[in-house]
Amino acid sequence: MARIFVVDDHPAVVEWLTDELANEGYEVEGCATPAEAPSRILAGAFDLVVADVEMPGLRGLDLMSIVHRERPDQLVMLITAFGSIDLAVQALRAGACDFVTKPFAIETLVLAVEQALHDRRMRKEVVRVLRPSRSVATEGLVARSEAMRRVLDRAVRAARTRAPVLLTGETGVGKGTIARFLHARSDRRNAPFVQLNCAALPQALVEAELFGVRRGAFTDARSDREGLFDRARGGTILLDEIGELPLEAQPKLLLTLESGRVRPVGDARDHTVDVRVVAATNRPLEEAVRERLFRADLLYRLDVIRIDIPPLRERPDDVEGLVAALLDQLSARHGRSVTTVTEEAMRWLVAQPWPGNVRELSNVLERAVALGEHDALTLADVAEPRPTAADGPPESLDEAVATGLPLEDLQRTYMRKVLDACGGNMSEAARRLGVDRRTLYRWMAEP
Repeated sequence: MARIFVVDDHPAVVEWLTDELANEGYEVEGCATPAEAPSRILAGAFDLVVADVEMPGLRGLDLMSIVHRERPDQLVMLITAFGSIDLAVQALRAGACDFVTKPFAIETLVLAVEQALHDRRMRKEVVRVLRPSRSVATEGLVARSEAMRRVLDRAVRAARTRAPVLLTGETGVGKGTIARFLHARSDRRNAPFVQLNCAALPQALVEAELFGVRRGAFTDARSDREGLFDRARGGTILLDEIGELPLEAQPKLLLTLESGRVRPVGDARDHTVDVRVVAATNRPLEEAVRERLFRADLLYRLDVIRIDIPPLRERPDDVEGLVAALLDQLSARHGRSVTTVTEEAMRWLVAQPWPGNVRELSNVLERAVALGEHDALTLADVAEPRPTAADGPPESLDEAVATGLPLEDLQRTYMRKVLDACGGNMSEAARRLGVDRRTLYRWMAEP
């Protein structure tokens, strides 16, 4: 229970404020003699002091100055008359946590008190997200969970060989990062690492991009152009989304894997290349083989060493380390100094299913870093409602009943829709839901 000390030279005001704040669940003491206030404040352990600015004998600013000399972290909120905004600004610069302008409704003061105490809890509960340790690998990878440690152990062992590697896992789990890790741990680390997204190019350009093209091979080929295999000479090539490679290009890739030779489009001769091939896919290639969209012999050639990367929901132990690594990157990108999150926010982050995996986590943190107002991310920063393709909310109660949606999920879905309708305003959402903001924060923190 938070303890509040109220100071005003009018006894009736002191009585009114202490009664109202006590009704809100706070432990409140009042003082109508300003000169006595400093000693009583310093003798007690108050979470917040609420004081009038204009008081005979000891103005609110002077009271705050006396208290802060002995207790610099004491929260002080000042009440100022309408028309004294300049004085209020001066008070904030002098160290007040907030000010409330007279005349005010008690609800206004209560909200200001709640916000001040929430901000204080946020500062006290801030977790210094852990910096890289022996459980956090280099090259931007985090492996606190047993599952990811197995992945990295397998990648390290694969890096010692020259065999092709097939990386499997859902979209956003970090297959590209594992590929770079593998390259960095291999004897090819000083040679190029190149990457091709097989789904990003038109079918007609895939062969030219992979193997190169000779001048005149087709209308737009006005000069010789080196392919990715040549650019990766001595190093590693990552073929991302290999399952999307056009069927027509697959025999030529198979030939290159088997012979170590490439033939540019429009060339009658081939030449040798020394390249380590890593392929990545988020779809079962065995299924694509059954559907005759992928060659079985090419799958066998790529799938010499397979590394399956588990989704983030199966390795919650990695979330805190990922938050640390991502905040470093995102703070630098946006010119911010956000290196911490509150315990409440971290609990929420760890509890999420993250259908978009690390990529979705990064997206949420980037928005929070860009829009957050503090050096530490709060629950309100990270838990902003967001649509997800994998888990869309029911559009009606009938649909919820038909799908057997659990009551907890229905409550969470409704809460997020209300928050979205309120533009993320926690106070307004709490009012519409008929709960106080603390209850809403607690709901959001629950897994």
